[in-house]
Amino acid sequence: MRLLWLLLPLAPSVFAKPGNDSDSLLWGAYRPNLYFGLRPRLPRSVMTGLAWFGTQDFQSITRTRHACDQGDGLNSYTWTEYDAREGGEQVIKDGVNNVQITTQFLKVPGGDHGGSWAARIKGEPMNPAFPSRISTVFYVGLEGLGGIDMDNEEDENGLEGTVSFTGSTPDLDDFNIRIEEGPHNTLITEGSYASEFQHRLGKTHYLGARVPPGQVWQAKDLIQGAIVKAAQEAVASYKDGAKGYPDPAFVYQLPDEVYTGSNLFAVQKHYDGPFQFDVFFESASAKQKLSSAVLDEGLPALSSEFNERFNSVFPIPSTYETSDPESLRAFSKAITSNLIGGIGYFYGTSIVDRSFAYEWDQDEDSASDETGEKKGPTLMPPKALLTATPSRSFFPRGFYWDEGFHLLHIGEWDNDLSLEILKDWINLIDEDGWVGREQILGEEARSRVPPEFQTQVPTYANPPTLTMAVTAFINRLRAQKGPSEQDLGMDLGLGSQIPLAGSEVSAPGRRFLDEPELALGYLREIYAPLKRHYEWFRRTQRGQIKQYGRKARSRTEAYRWRGRSQQHVLTSGMDDYPRGPPHAGELHLDLISWMAFFAQTMRDIAEFVGEVDDAIAFEEIAKATIENINDLHWSEENQMYCDVSVNDDDESYHVCHKGYLSLFPFLLSLLPPDSPHLGAILDLLRDPDHLWSPYGLRSLSASHPEFGQGENYWKGPIWIQMNYLALSALHKTYAAQEGPYQERAQEIYAELRRNVVENVHKEFVRTGYVWEQYDAISGEGRRSHPFTGWTSLVTLIISEKYY
Repeated sequence: MRLLWLLLPLAPSVFAKPGNDSDSLLWGAYRPNLYFGLRPRLPRSVMTGLAWFGTQDFQSITRTRHACDQGDGLNSYTWTEYDAREGGEQVIKDGVNNVQITTQFLKVPGGDHGGSWAARIKGEPMNPAFPSRISTVFYVGLEGLGGIDMDNEEDENGLEGTVSFTGSTPDLDDFNIRIEEGPHNTLITEGSYASEFQHRLGKTHYLGARVPPGQVWQAKDLIQGAIVKAAQEAVASYKDGAKGYPDPAFVYQLPDEVYTGSNLFAVQKHYDGPFQFDVFFESASAKQKLSSAVLDEGLPALSSEFNERFNSVFPIPSTYETSDPESLRAFSKAITSNLIGGIGYFYGTSIVDRSFAYEWDQDEDSASDETGEKKGPTLMPPKALLTATPSRSFFPRGFYWDEGFHLLHIGEWDNDLSLEILKDWINLIDEDGWVGREQILGEEARSRVPPEFQTQVPTYANPPTLTMAVTAFINRLRAQKGPSEQDLGMDLGLGSQIPLAGSEVSAPGRRFLDEPELALGYLREIYAPLKRHYEWFRRTQRGQIKQYGRKARSRTEAYRWRGRSQQHVLTSGMDDYPRGPPHAGELHLDLISWMAFFAQTMRDIAEFVGEVDDAIAFEEIAKATIENINDLHWSEENQMYCDVSVNDDDESYHVCHKGYLSLFPFLLSLLPPDSPHLGAILDLLRDPDHLWSPYGLRSLSASHPEFGQGENYWKGPIWIQMNYLALSALHKTYAAQEGPYQERAQEIYAELRRNVVENVHKEFVRTGYVWEQYDAISGEGRRSHPFTGWTSLVTLIISEKYY
């Protein structure tokens, strides 16, 4: 997509490509919790944001839009096209204020500090028959070392023309930021008492404030407070209700003042009807002044390139019948773009409690009280993380359970971006091998999390889905044409372990696929911490076998989630799914299945990096774990896989609840196609009285007494990532390989795929959003929205891209 710059009439310095692919990822919409917020991947640096409110009445400022919030009641908001290296376009529909806002972002490579960028913010009435009066505020804040100053001469009545800032930081060096008015804007100059405010109308209003370290994220509150204070002063002399008050647009204005040492600057406009303004960030080392021509020509070129590439990477197969392929394609583009546009960069402290444990977790593996470590919640040193987010409105932070699924989708679009994110997660693995299941880094992230969920406990796990991202990367390497297994380091005998570099320049996002030595180096680098992480799982989540006289071929491979409560197993990811009562002797089917998959992944990496002995050992562990799934968890009586618990007589028994849990060995393709248990699993999956619905597989049997009861989070609702696992298993294993159930698997796959795709697409068209889950009876979207985390896997389902 870098070829788009050949279309632009710019100086050669703009044509220059960044020195490496990481430079093209420095800047981005890495504040996904905001409707539009840009920042670089630097711990303390420049942050920008957009806020807006209507000026149709005096109450509208209390509904200022800034951070994504379901309570705002927006009709929809999504990136319709977005590439992390180039930029894209987002459409926000705010019916309450009768405005559709389009935010466009374009990266301009060049220089030595991550390049420059340009943004265009446009607005137009959703219904032209009604007023659309909008006040926009664009702000620039700076955390850490450096400084920023407004170039314009201050004027207490506001500014006219371009507003410009210059700044410098150690990492970005010198830069310039300009905000330029569009050519056809109508500023608000008419209304009640216009003559008395004439000197301030039709101008840009501004504020420069000094914000304490770590508080720039609270810019909206400071800006809103300054506007309200100025408004109170402005209306003080208009207390005669009979005469009325001035037009809200005349009083809701920034105070036009800059304080010494300001590190936060806000620029405010008041528009009547359609509007447009451009923001330019120019890196001084790029030595190129940007203009509206960059956006006028670059944005259409970016869109054209994006669409061409999207149709190539995520095509709608000709065999997939749909009555509206263009609507389906637009939907697929939007959920992919909002997933990638939902990637955030987070930096800050986290809260960890190393002493907490439920009584049933205080077993022989528990840490001694004599470690000398501080008890209770402790603030940990700051860390950095680039991660996708499940929901920009409700879960704008990193979740381990979700991230593996996110990376499957991101990796198909931009392999190297997925590896950058994966590496950041792996860097969080501590000396013991633990990584927190929620990454709540910094005060801004904590502001969106209830206090009871902020603390992470180092004995708590989460489904190790990052292994899926590693497996997907290895599968992409294997699918590459050219290098042999010896070149890739897979030869376990005497073959060469030194891969040959490709001679051609790689396209962005593909260097680690096209240059085998980079792939091998990457896998070698992540191998040790991943191995430590795997060993942490085996050590801290181990279950008991011999203590309860259980019969199994392996005496070691059994597992139990730590950190469960009476009603929830949050660590499993399936929070309120029915389980047995808490007991130190219970065993969890989903966890042992994940551990078998984890062992297989470690085997694959070990093969790649030439760790022959480790590869053999991991293969033996994987085999033993799968054998124990059958020995410990298969219930012949119930013809299903189940959890295991212990009764009052210390006797082991199966805890069987028909639902997603029952499918796990199948979902992770741990069963061979000729497994004697596969038929029963397919029967359960396809039974409308249990899991099958016209909209996807239900999480709990419709015949279960707890179906739809209580919180009803995992007690029936349809989850797309679990349907994706089922479809992946069917497509790649049970429908593809010979076996007694191959034909049936093919039929189920085709029907389930259509059910999932059609329902999620239908609900997107109906509501403007994709959802966290879908109703088990009606198929309607439920809970968090937009949820373009793992629900965006529908794009992979459409194009049949399975890990």
